[in-house]
Amino acid sequence: MNRFAKPSLLTLSLLLTACTVGPDYERPSAPTPAAYKEAEGWKVAEPKSVDADPDWWTIFNDPVLNQLEKEVTVSNQTVAQAEAAWRAAVATTDQANANLFPVIGANAGFSRAKESAGSVTGGNRISALSNTWTAGGSLSWEIDVWGKLRRTLEAAQATADSQNDQLAAARLTVQAALASDYFALRGADELKRLLDATVVAFERSLKITQNQYKSGTAAKSDVDQALTQLESTRSSAIAVVSTRAQLEHAMAVLLGKTPADFTVAPIPGLADSPVSPVSVPSALLERRPDIAAAERSMAAANANVGVAIAAYYPDLTFDASFSRTAETFDKLLRTGSNVWSFGPNLSETVIDWGARDAGVAQARANYDGQVASYRQTVLTAFQQVEDDMISLTQLAKQAEVEDRAVTAADEAERLITNQYRAGTVAYTSVVTAQTAALSAKQSALTIRQSRLTTTVSLLQAMGGGWKAPQLTPQVTSASP
Repeated sequence: MNRFAKPSLLTLSLLLTACTVGPDYERPSAPTPAAYKEAEGWKVAEPKSVDADPDWWTIFNDPVLNQLEKEVTVSNQTVAQAEAAWRAAVATTDQANANLFPVIGANAGFSRAKESAGSVTGGNRISALSNTWTAGGSLSWEIDVWGKLRRTLEAAQATADSQNDQLAAARLTVQAALASDYFALRGADELKRLLDATVVAFERSLKITQNQYKSGTAAKSDVDQALTQLESTRSSAIAVVSTRAQLEHAMAVLLGKTPADFTVAPIPGLADSPVSPVSVPSALLERRPDIAAAERSMAAANANVGVAIAAYYPDLTFDASFSRTAETFDKLLRTGSNVWSFGPNLSETVIDWGARDAGVAQARANYDGQVASYRQTVLTAFQQVEDDMISLTQLAKQAEVEDRAVTAADEAERLITNQYRAGTVAYTSVVTAQTAALSAKQSALTIRQSRLTTTVSLLQAMGGGWKAPQLTPQVTSASP
């Protein structure tokens, strides 16, 4: 027979490994609306305008925030933990890829033996010394006839991708948490300035009331009311210091520092909330790392179904070994005694009392669970975007109304204070007007801060600057 008509062992193995049992992965559908319910008045983002810049926080134009966000990405311990989990998953993928190839071993040894002969009572004991040199090698190759090893590699690769997406999600979460804490801290600074300025104004009101009481034109109760209002405002200002310190401590931990080693200097003013464009709903599936992670976990679970099904089929292993033995090292290299063996081994489980059936059922159930988790993640993502969009829309309207309320409250306080000085109204009217003005200013400040933190939340809900192509580089798998 012509030698080209005989398939080589390598060719035969390639033919055998053409079969892969189990379902091939197809991404299940997920509920995706044609448009956002709360999108009226919003500009749909151009793909490049948002996706091209992962530094999503730069939209706020705050140099201090920009610097802190760069630090949190490399210093946060939650991110470091997620990065370690990703590296472990990549190593698992490399191990699964290596299992496709033969395991080749080598061994070498030397031994020296002594053998004695002769009578213990009458004759002399004769001793003989001998040396033995050995060297050899072995090869063991599990031929992936049914695709078990390839499905295992497929699951490992999908898991590594999922871990990479979870790393991106962890990074996005701490970035958003830092930005939210930062704007809350800036809001606390503004509130402290507002209360401190109000304390100064109330001190003047108390002084005026005390002078009028001394001149007999005001009652003692007016002085008591003015003092009560002043001290209550001072108390509120003191409480803000504690709130700000706790926010600063939280930021320090996010940055991987102790609170004692981190300080944010107060800066006057609070940034205006930028207008954040919104991507179309279908793009959200590609922009959120948690959705991508859930999808990759689904793919891994699907591959594990194939691994479980492959257990029904026999395992085929090819083993080979060679060894040489000699009395001296030079003979070992030239004319030693040779022993070799090779051949395939086929093993199959005959009775397992339903263990493999249970394994397949478990793998399918795990896959169904991952599908449900993926779809729930998608639904939650759309809810978060809708919630933040309606919140920002209403906060913008609320800010306009509250600004008018502040203007009116300031004017009312001015008029009533003048009336009190003229003696036409009681001091209770002044207290009421001052309280209303302070409350309106606090509400306006709270709304401004809420618009900033809600914008951060919306950017996080849209995936920040993350985009689907930022995945683990595919591990090149080669099947011999």
